[in-house]
Amino acid sequence: MTKPMLLSDFVRLPPTMRATAFDGLSGLIDKVAQAAPTSHAFLRYQWFAAATAAYGLRARTLVVERDGDPVIAMPIAQVGPRRARLAMVPGSYWPFRGFPARADAEDAGFDVLLDRLAAEVNGLRVGPSYDGDPVTSVLIAAARRRGWAVLDRFVADSFALDMAAASTDGAWPRSSTLKKNRFLEKHLAEHGELDWRFLTGADLAAGGFDQLAAVEEKSWIAARTDGRDAKFTRTGHGAFWRQAMADPVLAEMACAALLTVGGEPAAFSFDLNLGTLKYAIANGYDPAFAKQSPGKLLYYRNLVRALEDGMTDVDWGAGDSGYKRVIGAEQGPAIRDWLLLRPGVPAVLGRMLSGMWRRSGRQTTAAEA
Repeated sequence: MTKPMLLSDFVRLPPTMRATAFDGLSGLIDKVAQAAPTSHAFLRYQWFAAATAAYGLRARTLVVERDGDPVIAMPIAQVGPRRARLAMVPGSYWPFRGFPARADAEDAGFDVLLDRLAAEVNGLRVGPSYDGDPVTSVLIAAARRRGWAVLDRFVADSFALDMAAASTDGAWPRSSTLKKNRFLEKHLAEHGELDWRFLTGADLAAGGFDQLAAVEEKSWIAARTDGRDAKFTRTGHGAFWRQAMADPVLAEMACAALLTVGGEPAAFSFDLNLGTLKYAIANGYDPAFAKQSPGKLLYYRNLVRALEDGMTDVDWGAGDSGYKRVIGAEQGPAIRDWLLLRPGVPAVLGRMLSGMWRRSGRQTTAAEA
């Protein structure tokens, strides 16, 4: 008589990992993004489609599957001379450039990803990315483990505001801050009727971005630069954000606070909301009203609204730390650009040139400045 097999007699086989490269952007990106850490949920198909269209890139997608289910999706796009075989992870500089991986993706999946990547390119740029990023940091660790040269350059320090912690000691913002804001608002109203409003992603796609761009065209970014870094103008990055909103999921994440004075756009703040986390992407104001601090007034209203909606953390990214510290933000992780060069000649050359790559970044941190 055959002895029946018990559950303990079975040995669980390790999952089968496989990486596949697809021309173009794969629809599997969305499936992976849905299971990614909440902070990375915006890294969806349309995010990368908007970037490739706006910046004239051709993409391929590397997908790692675990027992047939996608766990990592990395879009890549060629940069530099074709013969150099260099690529980058496309996307927007804000809040960061990255790719989605399921929250439960194992290290083995990143090993398989890198082996497939080595057959595609000599080197990959990924970033800017935060130190400790739950996806990029695992990729970097795997690259070092597998003999890739890993080069980094400092971009900036980030700043973050823990609104929940700020509220534990009592009302936030403080009553003295609100009193000062009311004083400034009173004087700002002397220029015309004030209207404070909040725009959804659908509102932005239906003309709201043009209002934000109108503020940028009056702001310091137009006066002191060539305007190419403006987020929402037609000569800046406006095409990316307008195309990204074609995805209703991304449109649901996007929001903007807008102040008009006498019917004219005077200040804005644009964010991506993911769960209890708010990415502060951009803000601006008309310098004609600088004495009344319209940008700060608007942002306090924006944060109070966010707190009422259950949001607890604000990621302010890089940039002017002055007003951020005034509101209560503290220095967060460093932001870096990473260059990964595959084993062999590329890695050898990369290690030789690592100092050049590092020096091409910023040389001082906000704490030192």
